[in-house]
Amino acid sequence: MSEIGTGLQNATGIRDAIARAGYAFVEASDMRTALGRFGTLADWPAFAGSWNDLSTDTYMADGGRYRRRRFAVWSAGRHGAIERAAHQPHYQSVDYNTLNGGIERWFEPITPEIGNGATMRTILEYCRALFGRLAPETERWHVEAHQFRIEARRGEQGKPTPEGMHRDGVDYVLVLLVDRRNIRSGTTTIHGLDKRTLGSFTLTDPLDSALVDDARCYHGVTPVEPENPAQPAHRDVLVVTFRKKV
Repeated sequence: MSEIGTGLQNATGIRDAIARAGYAFVEASDMRTALGRFGTLADWPAFAGSWNDLSTDTYMADGGRYRRRRFAVWSAGRHGAIERAAHQPHYQSVDYNTLNGGIERWFEPITPEIGNGATMRTILEYCRALFGRLAPETERWHVEAHQFRIEARRGEQGKPTPEGMHRDGVDYVLVLLVDRRNIRSGTTTIHGLDKRTLGSFTLTDPLDSALVDDARCYHGVTPVEPENPAQPAHRDVLVVTFRKKV
């Protein structure tokens, strides 16, 4: 068993990989099996299609207009309903985001249909169970979900992590691929706190996922470029973060 590769479809295998290495790469078929214990993906076509209705991120300090997104927040206890919170800004300190941190960033909300749909609910339930087992002392989680589309155009790279190698300032992170169209590169790299490379992999198929212990690992993604510059090119991911409430 490895933190990169197949064989992580059961909860124990994924949890052990994160506990051991600080991260896990879970291939799509294994992720589908893992998610299936917590619900269904019955609305996946509508879920994936909602990435066609994201708004441009106008906060990019590098001046880029290659990122589209929506955002939502939930509160999750150990058990019971995972409750969506009132819409609010996304905030990161400059300690964690040197490019865009230090300000409140207001993004369009994830729509109610998607936020309360089967796929999102299944993903949130899975994350609560997994991260709850990794941090059993946690009573309540602050949960954020981000829909990201990174576009690549002729002469302009799309940067999935424009801030570079970074931590998010949370406890755990899920990055789940939704779609990848007409792009090359986009390699995820994982690094220890000493910046030493621990692993690298590329999310290529819908449901390919990276799970990261943010306190132990930095992560980054290399820029994407269009394979055919004459055609639309993008990388769609869902990022879910869990932070312990105090």
